[in-house]
Amino acid sequence: MWALAINPTSGSGRGAEVGRYVANFLHAHQEPYQIVSGESATDLLDQLSGFITNHSSPRGVIAVGGDGLFHCVIQQTVPAKIPLAVIPAGTGNDFVRALGWPLKELDDYLQRIISTPPSQIDLGFADGEWFGAILSTGFDSIVNEKANSMRWPKGPMKYNCAIAIELPRFSPRHYEITLDDRKISTEAMLIAVSNGQSYGGGMLVCPDAQINDGYFDVMVLHPVSKLEFLKVFPRVFKGTHVTHPAVEIVRSKSIEIRADAVAYADGERIGELPISANCIPEAMSTWIR
Repeated sequence: MWALAINPTSGSGRGAEVGRYVANFLHAHQEPYQIVSGESATDLLDQLSGFITNHSSPRGVIAVGGDGLFHCVIQQTVPAKIPLAVIPAGTGNDFVRALGWPLKELDDYLQRIISTPPSQIDLGFADGEWFGAILSTGFDSIVNEKANSMRWPKGPMKYNCAIAIELPRFSPRHYEITLDDRKISTEAMLIAVSNGQSYGGGMLVCPDAQINDGYFDVMVLHPVSKLEFLKVFPRVFKGTHVTHPAVEIVRSKSIEIRADAVAYADGERIGELPISANCIPEAMSTWIR
């Protein structure tokens, strides 16, 4: 029995449409499933908890939504050691990108899910909370705070508008960073702790990060002028920003960050710093392309 967890509001309603498609696929392939949904994230997770409690050995959970739904669901599936597949229907879908699956043409992905065993991948674990793609702090977290408070516009444009609002008044913060083998005391505009390669809907902040190598790639953006930031920012969509002299990337299995700032992971607010995170090898079962 599969749990089909659907966030109907993902992607401005795309979640409901994709959820119906996945349900029809499972029905056509005679795969038993139970739909888990709700009017809120709390309601959905309560239903998922009940499914896990009532099924001693489920085939897995298929989550239809975005990175936010994924982030919530792994808090339950990872401790229960239940495989999780994520069907992209959100705004960012960066975890699905990390797995190598296309954001459209889902049949091959769904066929792999029902016909092959899952693989093991790493996850981040930050102060008791799992994350799959990227934990970040700095300018992007401030932008997330602003974007989450905005009712308009919808979709990716909300993030771009938040950048335009926050950049003129932004100033770098001082960070104390503890890695496996060193400590870094520096001013920085942004720090990204990467298990996956991208966030924000395809921004390749750490293009060489791998989800099964046991390490975080940690990107530190040292201070640049706001004009230089605007010049460099578009390069993040191709990952070519890493050659800029203000960009430093190090690898570490663990990290502690101290600063007067907040952290986000998988697009969800984690909380105020300080924060500690570890890369946990083979923490999650899923399907890699």
